[in-house]
Amino acid sequence: MTDPELRAQSFEIAWKYLDRSGLLTGDHRESARFILNRIDRMMLRGERRRLLLSNAAIDAYRLRPGAGDAECVNKLVG
Repeated sequence: MTDPELRAQSFEIAWKYLDRSGLLTGDHRESARFILNRIDRMMLRGERRRLLLSNAAIDAYRLRPGAGDAECVNKLVG
C-alpha cells in the first residue's frame, strides 16, 4: 500500500467513526484538516499501521479543546 493510500484509508476510518458517533462538529474542513494533520505527523515519524493512525486521529479529535462541549450536548440530547 502506498503512503497516499494509507493516508486516505486512515482518514476514511477516522472520519466515518466520528461522523457516525455524532462527534464531528463545526466546520468540516477544519475537522478534516485536524484529522489529516494528526495522521500526517504520525506517518512522518514512521507509523504505517492503518488502525493505529486512525485511532490516534480519533482520540486526538475527541480530546481537542472544546470537544467536550459537543460530547456533553450529544449525551444530553441523545
